[in-house]
Amino acid sequence: MRLMIGSSNPSLVALIRRSFERFHYTWVEVDNGVDAFQKVVSSRFDLIFLEFNLPRMKAPEVLRRLHSLEGFKVPPVLVLTLAEPEREQIESEHFSQTEVFASPIAIREFVAKVQQILNQRIRVACLGGGTGLFTLLSGLKTISGITLSSIVSMSDDGGSTGLLRDIFGILPPGDIRRSLVALSTAPDLLNELMQYRFDKGKELKGHNIGNLLLTALVQMRGSMSNAVKSISEILNIQGEVIPVTESANTLKAELENGKVIEGEHRINLFEGIDPKIRIKRLWQEPPAAATPDAIEALFNAHYILLGPGDLFTSVISNLIVSGIAEAIVSSKAKKIYICNVMTKAGETTDFQVSDHVREIIKYLDRDCLDFVLCSNTKFHKAALFSYAQQKQIPVIEKRPVELKKITRAKIVWKDLASESELVRHDSLKLAAEIKKITCFPLLKL
Repeated sequence: MRLMIGSSNPSLVALIRRSFERFHYTWVEVDNGVDAFQKVVSSRFDLIFLEFNLPRMKAPEVLRRLHSLEGFKVPPVLVLTLAEPEREQIESEHFSQTEVFASPIAIREFVAKVQQILNQRIRVACLGGGTGLFTLLSGLKTISGITLSSIVSMSDDGGSTGLLRDIFGILPPGDIRRSLVALSTAPDLLNELMQYRFDKGKELKGHNIGNLLLTALVQMRGSMSNAVKSISEILNIQGEVIPVTESANTLKAELENGKVIEGEHRINLFEGIDPKIRIKRLWQEPPAAATPDAIEALFNAHYILLGPGDLFTSVISNLIVSGIAEAIVSSKAKKIYICNVMTKAGETTDFQVSDHVREIIKYLDRDCLDFVLCSNTKFHKAALFSYAQQKQIPVIEKRPVELKKITRAKIVWKDLASESELVRHDSLKLAAEIKKITCFPLLKL
């Protein structure tokens, strides 16, 4: 592998080279932007490192000139930045195969990112929350050759998560914990410990150990994002888990009759409300902004998976975070929406596939979906009867012509679910079908 470092900082150059000594790469070093541009044009490189503030020509200008060359294939680029405005400037120009890495460098993450790029792994960004995201990640981590980013909803306010959020003023840890466990390669006992919930004790009853650990790490590291990175190392996760926002907010839903429900837990339960009254709009107060890591993961993904999970409280709750829908639409990734197996009383009473897809497109503000995965699994009458008592039925489609008018996406019907105590997606069936889709030719990023 042949790599180039463009930096005027000898200490940074030495750190990068020292980090990759065991890989025996071939290195070329330049200390200004003009020489960097000329070297890239005249030689072949597998990866380029550019310090943002290069003398004579800064990294953004180097990239602009490279991308303006007709017929020239720009190699993958890692831009090293010191300030948030620098990151935002690079990302706003949507340079293909370009990623931003903040200095000072976290060596473990930096080496993993470089190896990911050089090994040309397929990058998959998953957006959701709850048990649906856990199921998806559990299956996807069995697929070789992909790198997973789990972008997690931060709207949960029920149970242990809600109590910790109220007491400590932190972002909800529950869905983050599930994603961490789903991607963990740690010993089974440690994963079981992360999921353990106390059933006794006045102060501890109902609390989950994983939630408590994340709460402690937020206090120690200063933010949920930093807490997640710290515990990711302990669990040795296969991929990365990213909070969709660092902003505390309240999820709100306006119904067709004008009534407003406040809080993810209340929207989820829909108690005391006619379940046939649909949600008209969903928003957050105060408005939440996406984390830079979430935006970066979406921009650099080959595939973006939306769902499965509760339509409004797990999936759309991410899309209304400022910057997320725009990043999904702007990304050159193929977009896959995984439709729910069953309806949910209140949120999606009597919804068909077309209803789910219409809502997704509404909050994306554009039909950019490439695939919609739907389950056609047959269930026993006893299971269907049990769900019917809860006003839940399988998600089907009686209006295929209308669905085709709503979206340009390819609609894929497969046996994706399983039936035990609950009817839900089967992680391995889902992973197998997604593996087929990700074998399609990739868009050039």
